[in-house]
Amino acid sequence: MKQNIFSPILSGLKISAFAAGASLLATATLAETTALAGTDDPAARGLAIAKASDATNLGYGDTKTELRMVLTNASGQVSERRMRFNTLENKDTSEGDWNLMVFDEPRDVKGTAMLTYSHILEPDDQWMFLPALKRVKRISSVNKSGPFMGSEFAFEDFSAQEVGKYSYVWLRDKACGDRECHVVERRPLYEHSGYTRSLAWTDTQDLQLRKVVFYDRKNALLKTLTFSDYKKYLDKYWRSHDLFMENHVTGKKTRLVWEDISFQTGLTEKDFTKNSLKRAR
Repeated sequence: MKQNIFSPILSGLKISAFAAGASLLATATLAETTALAGTDDPAARGLAIAKASDATNLGYGDTKTELRMVLTNASGQVSERRMRFNTLENKDTSEGDWNLMVFDEPRDVKGTAMLTYSHILEPDDQWMFLPALKRVKRISSVNKSGPFMGSEFAFEDFSAQEVGKYSYVWLRDKACGDRECHVVERRPLYEHSGYTRSLAWTDTQDLQLRKVVFYDRKNALLKTLTFSDYKKYLDKYWRSHDLFMENHVTGKKTRLVWEDISFQTGLTEKDFTKNSLKRAR
């Protein structure tokens, strides 16, 4: 899906023309999902669901977001961070979107920034600016399964979840709260993932993620990410305002709360360079 856990990413056509094409693609892909509803091929059905979900996000252009990160340790102690998260839809549809995250509070992490260029099967390009060292550091692909800034999110969780990054198998449709969800198993096709697989629960009506269950490299239950408080923007783009990640091994939890989202703000590629990491403060 061309959507990371925060938001989706871009394309290089004019938004008006691209959005029109995206609307047609979404309609076609949704029809494909419906047609496969009774298929005996779980892999084909799982892929169709992933494509249909991805299509709901095409053409958004760019976004600016302000959010809070709330960390809770195993003893119940809570700490909070404030941050900004900008995304840009990639003009090249064979590549992933770009995003820039900047921490504003507390003081000990203020100015820390991470830039991500998402790819399909090639390792994502990620850099961090560390104010204390006053330099930009490239993040090695072998370290992207590690925790990000002490949270329960890994570096790889902040990458755009492009359809081509995974293989898919539809397992079943099942109730998820008061809604119905497609349950699809995803297995990463890229190297150095910290997960052997994940189970993506996608709403059968609006095709938005409601839950993702992650399994570690030994195929043991590791974490669950829950999406809630969805809001619709520009009469088309759904965004979850509450993402809750629970680590079942450590007992730690991280909640991301979206407080403000703006679409099509005029961000360009110049706002997503290594130099922009230093300027983002």
